[in-house]
Amino acid sequence: MNIDDRWQLHPQVALRPEPFGALLYHFGTRKLSFLKNTAIVDIVRSLPDHDDARSALTAAGVSDEAMPRYADALAVLARSNMIVPSPVKEDPA
Repeated sequence: MNIDDRWQLHPQVALRPEPFGALLYHFGTRKLSFLKNTAIVDIVRSLPDHDDARSALTAAGVSDEAMPRYADALAVLARSNMIVPSPVKEDPA
């Protein structure tokens, strides 16, 4: 997973908020993932609003020291197909 690329939730993934964070359910693979950190929930939700995952992490206030930990968490979600590369955001002209 490259945090300098654009990412989004897979179209077949539902995110359900929970008191501990959130549940991600992939309707295609039937996989379930638990997000036990509300910051990563907010980051995952915000991915489509940013040009790349690094920008989403920075906007969420993730420090340079914590960046690798959050990048690893996103990489786990990418490997399980919960998040996928997003098309390049087009400029409205």
